[in-house]
Amino acid sequence: MDGVQLQILWSNLIGIVSEQARALQRIAFSPIVREAGDLANGLFDARARMVAQAVTGTPGHINSLAAAARNLLNDIDTSTLKPGDVLITNDPWMSAGHFFDITVLSPIFREDRIIGYAGSTIHHTDIGGYGIGAGARDIHEEGLWIPVLKLYEAGKPNDTLFSIIKRNVRTPDALLGDLGAQVSSGMIAAQRLNALCDRYGLDDIETLADEIIARSEEATRNSIRKLKGGSFTGVSTFDVPGGEEITLKATVEIDADAGEITIDFAGSWPASRLGINVVPAYTHAYATFAVRSTLNPDLPNNAGSLAPIKLKLPDDCIVNARYPSPVNARHVVGMYVPFPILKALAQVAPDRVVAEGSGAVWTVQIHGSDASGRAFTSSMFNYSGGMGARASKPGLSAICYPTGVSAVPIEILEASYPIVFTCKELEPGTGGAGRQPGGLGQRIGYRMRTDRAWQLNTLPSRVMHGAEGLDGGSAGAPGRFEINGKPAAAGRKLDMQPGDEVLMVTPGGGGFGKA
Repeated sequence: MDGVQLQILWSNLIGIVSEQARALQRIAFSPIVREAGDLANGLFDARARMVAQAVTGTPGHINSLAAAARNLLNDIDTSTLKPGDVLITNDPWMSAGHFFDITVLSPIFREDRIIGYAGSTIHHTDIGGYGIGAGARDIHEEGLWIPVLKLYEAGKPNDTLFSIIKRNVRTPDALLGDLGAQVSSGMIAAQRLNALCDRYGLDDIETLADEIIARSEEATRNSIRKLKGGSFTGVSTFDVPGGEEITLKATVEIDADAGEITIDFAGSWPASRLGINVVPAYTHAYATFAVRSTLNPDLPNNAGSLAPIKLKLPDDCIVNARYPSPVNARHVVGMYVPFPILKALAQVAPDRVVAEGSGAVWTVQIHGSDASGRAFTSSMFNYSGGMGARASKPGLSAICYPTGVSAVPIEILEASYPIVFTCKELEPGTGGAGRQPGGLGQRIGYRMRTDRAWQLNTLPSRVMHGAEGLDGGSAGAPGRFEINGKPAAAGRKLDMQPGDEVLMVTPGGGGFGKA
């Protein structure tokens, strides 16, 4: 395909998925989607290969969505799909790893043929069950499990499924509003893709997809071929809610001749009794993110660029969750997956990696009744710590690395829920020292505007051991979690009283190089 023609068509595809994501955010009801961008949008060809992704999105969602489309279509007879059909699932092993993340996939028809699929995954406010915490004993305590079903059939809603969802969640209006946003964004993608085909005289996008995916794969393989071949190992240890210490070990095997990387997690921690276990798709999502961001982050993220990166996962492993392991807080471990990989890659490309950072975002979910007795359940909102330093730049402060979500502004939260913040500021001295210092954590305090008891789900990690520095840099400061000025344990749902004040000081990032 001519290079100029390809660039024009590629720009059109990026415009389609970006408009798809903007529409989803504009229409969504929940702050976690609308403000934080905890979502993914992708455009797939007729063979369910991800061709393009929106700029907005998190690695855990977008790279899981790349696998989810194929998983959904393997579960149904695609010959039965009709215009107006919309598929849905939140199966953790098919999609993004826990019930809160619902994937919606819409076939895109041109006349009577499917020419592609528009997909989205977003974090929903509530899915019933235990909530966002890690206290459930198995997956069936964690909420509503939606198998692969048709949310819409030939344009008509599946009333039975809608009734089941409404009856099983605490905030049905928010969830159904966000589902509507996902369906609408798929409709926009279908309209725009057909308009592209009309504009350039295309019957479908198969030739275009072949060209994009082949070029992306070859460019990724060429980036790997420039590395020193061999086997390199990194280890990362961190504490999680409840005080359990987890070790992730990653051996990165670089086949420079073939242009392939295999990541072996043998030696990592076994499955946990807490809901912090990670399904393979989510592990793969953050593992590929670590490699891709190190090799050539400017390359398109699609089926081609992901293909040369492969995983080996032990059977009894915290990053290879098996049914019926609880997984609702899978991000607590999943967001640490890049760190042992980056440590391994530091032995090959030390100028392109970052030191350990604060790791998983500290998620918060609140349940209760306001002063008038009206029930509320917040969507999950996140607080980040410091990013690890880079070889030539300091680590960024209070940033959600590696997930990439934004912090929901406290003004939005205070307007949406009966919560009041007493402080939110950077915490000096939390970043590790070094030639380049680590990023700072932050101090966040809040209490509820209610005269009734309320419940808190929160998931602080790295409160015992800070993020390690790299190449002689110092460790960042560990975090702190306090209630009414006293250290508190978390990981399970906490019963809170009116007037209780919560203080969170998130961890800092590790430094890079000797000071």
